[in-house]
Amino acid sequence: MNIIDLMQTPRDQQDIGWLKKMLQFAIELEVSTLPPYLSGLWTISSGSGPVNDLIISIIDEEMVHLGLACNMLTAIGGTPSIYAPFQNKTIHYPGHLPGGVRPELTVHLAGLSKQYVQNIYMQIEYPEKGPVALALGQTYPTIGAFYSAILAGFQTIKPALSQSNQLAVCFGQENLPCPEDMLQVFVVSTLADVEEAITEIKEQGEGSSQTPDSPDFGKEPVTGKFELAHYYKFGEIYHEKELVQVNGKWQYAGAAVPFPAVIPVKEIPAGGYQNPPAGVHEAIQGFNQIFANLLQTLESAWLQGSELILQNAINTMFTLQPAAAKVLVFKMPDGSSYGPTFDVNDV
Repeated sequence: MNIIDLMQTPRDQQDIGWLKKMLQFAIELEVSTLPPYLSGLWTISSGSGPVNDLIISIIDEEMVHLGLACNMLTAIGGTPSIYAPFQNKTIHYPGHLPGGVRPELTVHLAGLSKQYVQNIYMQIEYPEKGPVALALGQTYPTIGAFYSAILAGFQTIKPALSQSNQLAVCFGQENLPCPEDMLQVFVVSTLADVEEAITEIKEQGEGSSQTPDSPDFGKEPVTGKFELAHYYKFGEIYHEKELVQVNGKWQYAGAAVPFPAVIPVKEIPAGGYQNPPAGVHEAIQGFNQIFANLLQTLESAWLQGSELILQNAINTMFTLQPAAAKVLVFKMPDGSSYGPTFDVNDV
């Protein structure tokens, strides 16, 4: 059963089992966005600049969304599965988003390009009711609609919520409580907490139906701007202009967002590279081993309810980029570079 089938389940037939399946798909959706976003980020030659910062901010928020989805599933007695979807190839590249969301979209791994931003990044984050004042005249079953169905399910079922094995973490400092202007994964103990978590996921991901930003979550500490939802952050990268209001309408007409110089990485083929040189194969395997360890450690953190293990997973994340860099230095005959494949079965 996929997400579309689950969303068509009548309200009076929705139960805890239904809600657990929906939240597991939420976990898979959130974790499935990380490889394509990281693939693009790591090909920015300078490793810095406004585009680099925009993508990092999105990845950080996706990690928070993953944590919140894990907490919601744990709260109703479920066990988050993070490693297995990659191991059994429920999540693979090129491939569709988990659960049948946006079935017309095939997500592949590649280096950063304006085409990749427009055709992959912006399509993953496509808003539930279309872009604000930028409507394309099309309607899609979106991730936002999926999260709306999860919230409605919580409100209908009203399940008991346990705090056991839930985890809390503040991005930016080691100790709790977390300042309001910092990203955090928080414990959900009431339906109000669930609503706050899902609202945050939706508005940070795609914005509300009225605005492309998510003002409830404050201003970005560096720029002082209200934080844009992911779709519109990617839009700034694609249009190379900040999104601003002009005569009451949102337009990409603000300050320049220069597209960076990048390491060219073409679309990674299904099944990875065939018969790459020994050094390339070794570098790719080394990266994939670290990625597999990261997923397993994240899964173990929620299984054991251990914030120490979660911190170990966060520390492991910081070792991914150096491992990816060891892959990117290898050139193909056409001058493009190899890229990490995120294949946990190739270790």
